[in-house]
Amino acid sequence: MTEMIATRQAYGDALVEFGEKNKAIVVLDADLSKSTTTAKFGKKYPDRFFNMGIAEANMIGTAAGLATCGKIPFVSSFSIFATGRAWEQIRNTVCYSGVNVRIVATHSGVSVGPDGASHQCIEDLSLMRTIPTMTVIEPCDAVETRKSIMASIDYKGPLYIRLGRAAVPVLTKKEDPFVIGKANILRTGNDIAIIACGALVAHALTAADILQKEGIQASVVNMHTLKPLDNATLLEVAKRTKAVVTAEQHVLDGGLGSAVASILSRNYPLPVEMIGIDNRFGQSGDPDVLFKEYHLLPEDIVIAAKRAIGRKQL
Repeated sequence: MTEMIATRQAYGDALVEFGEKNKAIVVLDADLSKSTTTAKFGKKYPDRFFNMGIAEANMIGTAAGLATCGKIPFVSSFSIFATGRAWEQIRNTVCYSGVNVRIVATHSGVSVGPDGASHQCIEDLSLMRTIPTMTVIEPCDAVETRKSIMASIDYKGPLYIRLGRAAVPVLTKKEDPFVIGKANILRTGNDIAIIACGALVAHALTAADILQKEGIQASVVNMHTLKPLDNATLLEVAKRTKAVVTAEQHVLDGGLGSAVASILSRNYPLPVEMIGIDNRFGQSGDPDVLFKEYHLLPEDIVIAAKRAIGRKQL
């Protein structure tokens, strides 16, 4: 049976692990440390943990100041607050200044579930991708989350990592490579390429299994870094398969699908289908029910894949 772990839980564990090795690491949270799991770090290293209260803009500014003093600040809140309430501070104080702040936001997407539309941030990837100098990552599982935190410690420049509330399957192994800006090909096939990020990577693999039973061979790419996008890997699978499907738990405008389509339209035009949330807000409900409601299931990826394959044969 596949192990299920929430990426936010892996984040808290990683902070404790790396915080012991690197005394420059400090953590700031906006009064949600139990939910973001940064409380684990705060309990072990109280002198390097700062609960900034419900004051996200001030938290970002404080983190920027700490970064200029040689600290490695990790800043956390729910994604709707981290990217929404503090967008101007992220743009001007962090990104324009080029300081090494790591914004690690949890509770993203409709998988937040019962918390409803007000807390289901489905626009954060777009908000962060559009800011110059920002790096954007969405790991697919707990193992990859740990690697993304480890890689971010010595990374130069602003960085946004998107995590979720719900437990997701552990798909990757400790020994699998992880490089910021370099996608991982999880499966190789020549009929269709499925490019996915975050929780939708597991659904992409399931979709590939379904397609294989029907004689359709799919490549599955874990595009954990949305900016900078791995253009080389994207173009390699696109040229081999001649059709692409993107899958993300985010609005279609400005997310993974938009990034992929932009690169392909300029370099190698081909049929592209997108799985994502189409111009709708979230709503309260069980995550599995919401994934069905917003057409984010493996079956939806299968339908999109067949549609893309049909288009390349026209």
